[in-house]
Amino acid sequence: MLGRLLLTLDALGMCFGTIFADCFNETHMFNPRWPPHAKFHNVQTVCLAVMLSGLTLYYSWREAKTAELRREFVFASAITGSIYWLAGLLSILPPGTMGVDPEFGGPAFPQAKVFVGFMSAGLLGAWMEYR
Repeated sequence: MLGRLLLTLDALGMCFGTIFADCFNETHMFNPRWPPHAKFHNVQTVCLAVMLSGLTLYYSWREAKTAELRREFVFASAITGSIYWLAGLLSILPPGTMGVDPEFGGPAFPQAKVFVGFMSAGLLGAWMEYR
């Protein structure tokens, strides 16, 4: 049960954390310096996070008739629960990217700790459920 709860924490952080961090603050959607195309991709990313969160919850709590099928569901929840966080960690690699714009105190990458934390919770939860 603890494994499912950790996967749920991962999914809820992905869903609600993304909505609040990327939609309801002055650094993203309410930043007047952001062009419309950047806002488009921001919403695309938020929608992707919400969908992955839903899949993570679905596969974490779906009942299975066999132990083998349960392991498949847990594996699926581990993947859907970590894809968004891994993509966020890799996003800092291309030249010219930053976790925080200079006008808001960057360059910095404070998201890394959050990404690693939620991804670790999901992967640990999946490992606990899988074994």
